Amino acid sequence: SLARQNAPVLLGTAGNFAILARSGVDNVPTSAISGNVGVSPKTASSLTGFDLVQDPSGQFSTSTQVNGRLMGSTDAPPTPSLLSAAVLDMQNAFADAMNQHIFIDFGSISFPGRIGGANLIPGIYKWTTGVTIASGITLTGGPTDTWIFQVSGSLSQAADVTINLSGGALPQNIFWAVAGTVTLNNNTVFQGNILTKTNIDIGFNAVNNGCLYAQTAVFMKQATILCPGGVVTPPPTSSAPTAPPSTSATPTSTATTTTVTPQCTATASSTACATVAFQNLNASIHGDDFLTFTLTDTAEGLP
Repeated sequence: SLARQNAPVLLGTAGNFAILARSGVDNVPTSAISGNVGVSPKTASSLTGFDLVQDPSGQFSTSTQVNGRLMGSTDAPPTPSLLSAAVLDMQNAFADAMNQHIFIDFGSISFPGRIGGANLIPGIYKWTTGVTIASGITLTGGPTDTWIFQVSGSLSQAADVTINLSGGALPQNIFWAVAGTVTLNNNTVFQGNILTKTNIDIGFNAVNNGCLYAQTAVFMKQATILCPGGVVTPPPTSSAPTAPPSTSATPTSTATTTTVTPQCTATASSTACATVAFQNLNASIHGDDFLTFTLTDTAEGLP
């Protein structure tokens, strides 16, 4: 993959939801969610495990596990139109994240999908396979930097593994666009917004500092979801929910990391340059360079 500075992914009205799915959100209590939860075109009956209490307006429900509103496609207007717009924005955001181009296209080269122990600078990272986070990783950058991870397969984070942020990096500026299933196993700490074409499965006591957007369903078990940002504009007859906090949990990790440092500087004779950043591959590239890479895949203790 090639890392470079990139534009953020625009979530649109989907950004008003901590969890948004098309076919359902299945929860094993007790979870803690900061932000709104929505499902469409399915109804609120597909929001299970929340002990829903419908608001007298009929426009949304509440739950002791959610600091926000829970909404389904058959709630009273204007909720159905709000949800339809948010789902469309979710799908557009997924496409936007997946289609943002790396600065130089390596074509048929595919990088191994094991990133445990890495220290990743801001930029775009692309895998043509699945990705496994088998040990702790760190994202190092400032509060205005953006990370986009494009995964053509599935994404899995091993149990008890933490993603750490360093240098002021913020979870709302991190986007994981995944074509397959996303699995965060028990006791994990994940950072960033997840946009998946299929399911998101979150294990017991897992924490995600970011929002969840699934084009099928979300399954969660006593999880904590902290979504930085706003909430849906309230329907006219009801008061607005309390805005979710933007604080992110970043427990420390003792995992050995490989630090990737930007090296690229444009020259007068070369108007284009970029920094390759992936585990042990770290180099500067200019537009007039001819490069040959030899990649060695070393498994992280996998059988």
